Amino acid sequence: MKLVVTAPSPAATTATLSVNGKTYPCTLGRAGVTGPAEKTEGDGKTPLGVYPLRLLYYRADRVAKPETGLPLKVLTPETGWCEDPSHPDYNREISLPHPAGHDHMTRADALYDYVVVVGYNDSPVVTGKGSAIFIHLARPDFSPTAGCVGLRAEDMRELLKICNETSTIEIRLETGTVA
Repeated sequence: MKLVVTAPSPAATTATLSVNGKTYPCTLGRAGVTGPAEKTEGDGKTPLGVYPLRLLYYRADRVAKPETGLPLKVLTPETGWCEDPSHPDYNREISLPHPAGHDHMTRADALYDYVVVVGYNDSPVVTGKGSAIFIHLARPDFSPTAGCVGLRAEDMRELLKICNETSTIEIRLETGTVA
């Protein structure tokens, strides 16, 4: 199953996710989209390209176990993601506490109640090319992400039902648009 995210322009912070003839609105990075060669840590851009969906984390303390064919992992207060390009654990799950800069995966808000890990910059990991690219829940006001793809909760639950270990996401510009 391929999820296709189409951004209308390089600066767009919203896009359309399409699969099986259905479309869903989604949010993108606060600085739009960029090619993987130009992507850098902290640039606020969503990387263009085709990437595997690695696994789904979810908050078992807040949401029901989702129906999905993706590998599942429950988030705990000790779950983190290393965002420090100078650390050997860069762009990997870590256990907290951790000395490097990181993302707490059990956030106070609902954004990470469902988090799909996108296989961007993970095989191999290239220092400084971006980390923690996820599909997660969008903010209620549909404001941009830090570089991830954000979806409404009901859309996320619907999409998870059709995803499995061979699913991919393609993030692209609208046909005819130049990056």
